[in-house]
Amino acid sequence: MDTITDVVREKYGQAARQARSGAKAGCGCGTSTCCDTDPITSNLYDASEAAAIPAEAMLASLGCGNPTALAELKPGEVVLDLGSGGGIDVLLSARRVGPTGKAYGLDMTDDMLALARENKQKSGLTNVEFLKGEIEHIPLPDNSVDVIISNCVINLSADKDRVINEAFRVLRPGGRFAVSDVVIRGTVPDVVRRSMELWVGCVAGALEESRYRDTLTKAGFEAVDVEPTRIYHTADAKQFLDHAGLSDQATLEDIDGRFMSAFVRARKPLAVAKTCCASTCCA
Repeated sequence: MDTITDVVREKYGQAARQARSGAKAGCGCGTSTCCDTDPITSNLYDASEAAAIPAEAMLASLGCGNPTALAELKPGEVVLDLGSGGGIDVLLSARRVGPTGKAYGLDMTDDMLALARENKQKSGLTNVEFLKGEIEHIPLPDNSVDVIISNCVINLSADKDRVINEAFRVLRPGGRFAVSDVVIRGTVPDVVRRSMELWVGCVAGALEESRYRDTLTKAGFEAVDVEPTRIYHTADAKQFLDHAGLSDQATLEDIDGRFMSAFVRARKPLAVAKTCCASTCCA
């Protein structure tokens, strides 16, 4: 049986190939059913942002938010995008941090990395680097990044605790965690959780809001906040549940308003004081 990682890699590889052929990748954060007005991925970037990046990066976008617009990036900062896909948020971040900053993109899918690197060439930006790897094992040193962003990807991981711990590790003291993700409020039916198609589609793998907060706090983050950006109701949910045969009325009523796109932010504390032994501080 394929693992979650295998299925995600295949689905997002397919999305990259669609974008390279000039077609919009499947909507619903990667589901294989497309729709004209997807409630998750549509209208996330304004016209000026879209005009500043290659069209193929926009076509490959399967995010649920716009973390670059909310992360308050500053010139000179080093940014890492977890699950960078076709590179849209990396390229936008690179423009925000300027030539004295750096924007990394991390992705495990060869087709997406190839597309992202093509988009980098087309953009003319030189402060961009795309890395191959999994978000559970970030290939960067400790304390090397100022800001971590991500766009509807952490929910796809089968080991979210590891992802959050890795994010904490690579952030510098005072660094910011600023991601867009799908979050659940309350409980949802087990049948939804068990659907691999919905996991790949950003829904079944989403964390419940309080657990998201607890996971960040346990990892060592402070100033944790979950801000809803879009709340999905029955009419929205029906579009991505039809595909899995789960659009019966009872299921729709059970999930009404319980899924949302949210901007999740937290901060790594500044360096702690020196450890003291008795009344004398150790070096």
